[in-house]
Amino acid sequence: MATPNTANFSSQVERIYRDWDTALSNNDMPSLLALYAPDAELESPLVSHLLNRDDGVCRGKAELQHLFSILATRKPKVRQFYMTGYFTDGRKVMWEYPHRTPDGEQMDFVEVMEIEDGLIQKHRVYWGWFGVNVLRKDQYRQ
Repeated sequence: MATPNTANFSSQVERIYRDWDTALSNNDMPSLLALYAPDAELESPLVSHLLNRDDGVCRGKAELQHLFSILATRKPKVRQFYMTGYFTDGRKVMWEYPHRTPDGEQMDFVEVMEIEDGLIQKHRVYWGWFGVNVLRKDQYRQ
């Protein structure tokens, strides 16, 4: 039985961590979608909020593109991209956008992604209290 190449998994995780944040912060739709598997799933309260549905899950690139295109025009100014590193086991990567940053406040999230064959297969976003209040105040619609 072959042993997995952990260096290759680590480089894939590093690439996803760096490229996903850059693509989202720049609203670079082609680069963002290229990081996801064709049948990827993304779970977040923002899915339900922006797409006006009970289900908080996007399935497949068409739904992801729809969500990201809305998000590109509605990101509140307090949605910043300060982070300090990630944790990984080589197949799953997670990192935090903390509420307090050296430059002030930002929305607080934890991103968790499962990586297969160099692509995001599953993506879950966990919201902190500050980010939840942004949703409660409907700042994504302003």
